[in-house]
Amino acid sequence: MSINEIGEFIGVFLILIGSIFSVISAIGIIRFPDVYTRAHAATKSSTLAVLLALLGAFIYIWFNDAFISVRLISGILFVFITAPVSGHLIIRAAYRSKVKLAESTIEDELKPVLEREEKM
Repeated sequence: MSINEIGEFIGVFLILIGSIFSVISAIGIIRFPDVYTRAHAATKSSTLAVLLALLGAFIYIWFNDAFISVRLISGILFVFITAPVSGHLIIRAAYRSKVKLAESTIEDELKPVLEREEKM
């Protein structure tokens, strides 16, 4: 095996792992009980899935065509920065809109903090 074949194999393997994480994320979105846990599944695991798929595509193109794609690097950085932040903002907006937590929720750590802010 040459170094190019090994690099292509690694790229394809990362794309496959990213696809598996994407399916797991979709199952989590369907399976979880409330908006908070669904958003967690949507942002965390799908971010990892997209990052692995883009990294795999980058490595595959790099070894196959000897070309470093700045667009893929930009896409990786953009997803890495924006997806967790947007997920956090959506969950925060849902909480401030008083969307109910799941009945299986044990502790609400944000409630006392927001009550303190409202009193000030």
